[in-house]
Amino acid sequence: MKKMLERLNGPADLKSLSIPEMEALGEEIREEIISTVSRTGGHLASSLGVVELTLALHRVFNAPCDKIVWDVGHQAYAHKLLTGRLEAFGTLRQPEGISGFPKRSESCYDCFDVGHSSTSISAALGLATARDALGTKEKIVAVIGDGSLTGGLAFEGLNQAGHLKKDLVVVLNDNEMSISGNVGAISSFLSRKMTSPPFLRLKKETEALLGHLPGGRDLVQIIRRAEDSIKGFFTPGMLFEAFGFNYVGPISGHELEDLVETLQNVSRMKGPVLVHVLTTKGKGYPPAESNPALFHGVAPFDRATGEVHAEKNAPPSYTSVFGRTLTELAEKDERIVAITAAMVEGTGLSSFAARFPQRFFDVGIAEQHAVTFAAGQACHGLRPVVAVYSTFLQRAYDNVLHDVCLQNLPVVFALDRGGIVGADGPTHHGTFDLSYLRHIPNIVVMAPRDEEELRRGMVTALQAGRPFALRYPRGAGIGVPLSPHPTSVSIGRGEKLRNGSDATLIAVGPSVYEAISAAETLMGEGIDAAVLDARFIKPLDEALLLAEARRTGVVVTVEENVLAGGFGSAVLELLSDAGVSVPVVRVGLPDAFIDQGSQSELRARHGLDAAGIAEAVRKALHANCTLSKRPSMSA
Repeated sequence: MKKMLERLNGPADLKSLSIPEMEALGEEIREEIISTVSRTGGHLASSLGVVELTLALHRVFNAPCDKIVWDVGHQAYAHKLLTGRLEAFGTLRQPEGISGFPKRSESCYDCFDVGHSSTSISAALGLATARDALGTKEKIVAVIGDGSLTGGLAFEGLNQAGHLKKDLVVVLNDNEMSISGNVGAISSFLSRKMTSPPFLRLKKETEALLGHLPGGRDLVQIIRRAEDSIKGFFTPGMLFEAFGFNYVGPISGHELEDLVETLQNVSRMKGPVLVHVLTTKGKGYPPAESNPALFHGVAPFDRATGEVHAEKNAPPSYTSVFGRTLTELAEKDERIVAITAAMVEGTGLSSFAARFPQRFFDVGIAEQHAVTFAAGQACHGLRPVVAVYSTFLQRAYDNVLHDVCLQNLPVVFALDRGGIVGADGPTHHGTFDLSYLRHIPNIVVMAPRDEEELRRGMVTALQAGRPFALRYPRGAGIGVPLSPHPTSVSIGRGEKLRNGSDATLIAVGPSVYEAISAAETLMGEGIDAAVLDARFIKPLDEALLLAEARRTGVVVTVEENVLAGGFGSAVLELLSDAGVSVPVVRVGLPDAFIDQGSQSELRARHGLDAAGIAEAVRKALHANCTLSKRPSMSA
């Protein structure tokens, strides 16, 4: 006999199921998510926490006509399984497979592409205003986590939604707030009763009647204040009421019957409504419940034990080397402080936070605030280090430019996950940072080639006394020995790692090692290529790069960044300004968003491995040969 999940044709089928049948379906969904993510990796704890909520939403609302916008989207696996993607679910986050996030091109049930935090309320409000402009009647629902609600964009959306009074439901998925069981039970009862049609009808009729009596308007205000007092005593909803929302909750996110009843009542209400739902991250899988941080975004793991599969004897990750080095440097310099935007473990700052709790600041999912906060600290003599994923610093571009670089403040940006990230796909690749940073005045941009260079880069950055971006990749390092006492490097000074006479390979970051490997391959073909580690994207080592370009007459640049405005563009500008005319081939990423896949697969696909770089050198030499055979203009 087929499982219920296999018999499901779509979310509309949920409307005919009993509550016990839906609960059984929820267990099947959990099993499918755990089984799949144990093989593919992914966002496990968040998705397990919203299984009942997802079932209730699809039971009450009529997607895809009604629109459900998932904030970030790492909790949307149950949504994918309920909306026709069961057969493809095994390809989750794999090349050519389904995305780990909602994606409009993947399904009509995904109404907005997501991957970054705090966007759902603004997007849902946009959908609601478009609905009203077009005269349609669909319901719009935004599902946002309590973590995402720390982002300023979420409050900007709440503010305008309350002002516009559009019909909009915001579901706050709260898996962190501590509320006692008794309060939760009382508030759940109040929420169901105070949103029921009879109660709302009685409330409306009573207010209308009193409004026509002498002194009735004053009495209406007294009653409203009494209602607010009752709700405020048992619930934390007064903040949302102040934004102009009707607040409902908090209610348990794992009691299907209560969820369905409350959402049915809410679906009939007019104006903006916020439903506060309490859930447990990792619900139904004990390892994830006990360690939700680890299983938030997890690599493949052993289903039975919860042990994450790790490469044996792998070098330490760049992230861990960064965290260790920053802690060591902070022991010697009390001015050093660390800032992160809700990514303590992800950016390697756990040890720093434990060692220096008074010098560590987790600002929540608020990258803009993190940068300007750091600028304020730097103005008063501290040496702040903002540890952030490359893809998330994009959100604070103006703050970097206006608040840090314009004032030439000594803020260090530790850009983790620079370059190709892997299975999280286009929303998470850090492939634009070299382009969006290098044109800003005053900032230094460095991409170390290995772990030891990262340590030296950190010493350099903290001594620089100016804005400094240090960009390094996701994953394990090269495995080079680490000096116990790293020294600084000269800003803007590259390094020649290999001599050669036929062409010059100029690379940045760990791509330097692929360039060396490519040069060794080419040597077997009789092609002698020099290899330079530029180290710095800004400022460039002009003397070294120009001398080598003139000497060999052929240049190939290598970067794990989009070619548009990146490192290769900087080298071209340098050569042009100096009047050096030599063939240049740029190896990098195209003017496109890079799909999901493993780092090695994607690097090979885009010619960023040794084989691709070697082919680029051959191409450059062929171009030089063709150029040299052309007749001169005087012939």
